Amino acid sequence: MAATLTFDDRGLIPAIVQDAGDGRVLTLAYMDAEALRRTIEGPDVWFYSRSRGELWHKGETSGNYLKVRSLSLDCDGDAVVVRADPVGPACHTGEASCFHSDLDAGTLAGSVERTGPGEMARLFAVIEDRKSYPTEGSYTAELFRDGVDRIAQKVVEEAGETAIAGVRGDHERIASEVADMLYHTLVLMSATELSPDAVWTELRSRRGPTGT
Repeated sequence: MAATLTFDDRGLIPAIVQDAGDGRVLTLAYMDAEALRRTIEGPDVWFYSRSRGELWHKGETSGNYLKVRSLSLDCDGDAVVVRADPVGPACHTGEASCFHSDLDAGTLAGSVERTGPGEMARLFAVIEDRKSYPTEGSYTAELFRDGVDRIAQKVVEEAGETAIAGVRGDHERIASEVADMLYHTLVLMSATELSPDAVWTELRSRRGPTGT
C-alpha cells in the first residue's frame, strides 16, 4: 500500500538528494508542494528556501544543477529521496557533496540545539503529563486543580501584560510575557481537551494562495 505524502507543520518535507551514478548523498534540503511538483515534472530539482521563504531552483545562480532521474517516498510518507545527476558540485562550498565533514565526539560536544516550533510540542507534552500525573509543588498541577475558570483568567492577565510590554517596546519583556501567555494558553487547551493540532489546522485553513 502506497504511503500518504505528509508535509510538516510548515508545509515542508525533507528531500535527500542522492547521486544517481555512485549513490552518495549530495545534500539534504526541503520542498514544499510546489517545489516537489516542479521536481517531479523535471528536469531539475527544486527546493524551498526556509531562510528566504521562497522557491529555490537549485543551480539557477551557480549553474550547478541537479538533473532529476527518479523520486521515491519513504514508508511513512514524510521524506523524499531524489536520485539526480549533478552538474557541478552540489554544495555551496564547492565540495561535491554537502556531507564532507567528519563527525566525531568533539563535533558533538560543540553542537548547538536550535529552538523552534518543536518547543511548543515539548511543552504541551509536559503539561499533559502534569495533568495526568500531578506532582507536589508543580505550578501546572496547581492550575489544573484550580480549574478552567482560573486558567482562563491567567490567560487574560498574561495577554494584558503582553500588550503593555508591546506598547512600551520592551523586547526582552515582550518575549517573557508572550512565553507566559503561550504557556497558560496551552494549559487552557489541555484543560479543555483541545489538541494544538486543532489550532494548527485552523491556522492553515486561513492561509490563502498568497499567505494569511
